[in-house]
Amino acid sequence: MTRDLHLVRHGEATKDESRLTARGRRQVEALAERLRGTGFAAVHHGPLPRAAETASIIAAALRIPCRVEAAAGDYVPHFVPGHDDFFDRFPESERTRGPALAHEAETRFARPGDGPVLVVTHMYLISWLVRDALDAPPERWLTLSHDNAALTVIRYETGRSPRLVRFNDGGHLSGT
Repeated sequence: MTRDLHLVRHGEATKDESRLTARGRRQVEALAERLRGTGFAAVHHGPLPRAAETASIIAAALRIPCRVEAAAGDYVPHFVPGHDDFFDRFPESERTRGPALAHEAETRFARPGDGPVLVVTHMYLISWLVRDALDAPPERWLTLSHDNAALTVIRYETGRSPRLVRFNDGGHLSGT
C-alpha cells in the first residue's frame, strides 16, 4: 500500500489571522489548480480560520468535502529544552496538548494507505512530519520552515521508510 501525504500550509493570512488576504486567496487558487486530478477523497484541515478558508477554496475547486481535524491544527508538537524564549510565546494549552495531537496526526495521516491524502495545516505540524520522515531527532522540527500555500509531499509505502518527495514547493505561486 502506498500513500502520498500532501501537506499544505494555509495561504497568507491577515495580521489578526482571521481570514486570508487577497494574495493568500490567489495563492490557494493557484495551489488548487496544481492539485487538480490528484484524486483526493477529501481535504483535511485544522480548525483555525486561515486553514479552514484555505481548505474550503481547495475543496470547492476540486469538488471534494472538507473535514476539520484537531490533529491538523496549530500547536507545538514537541518541547525543546533550552528554547524557553520561543516556547513561552505559546499558550500553555498549545504546549501541553501539542505532543498528543502530533502523535494523532502521525497515526491518522503519516502511514501507508490507499491513495493520496491532503492536509491543510500550519508550519509546525509540517515541520514535525518532515522531521519524522527524515528520521531526524525531535528537536530538528524547530529548524524547518514552510511558505504559505507551498506543497510538501511525503510518500509512505508498506515495508519501506518514508520518503520526502517534495518539500516547500511553491512553483505554482509565481505571479501570485
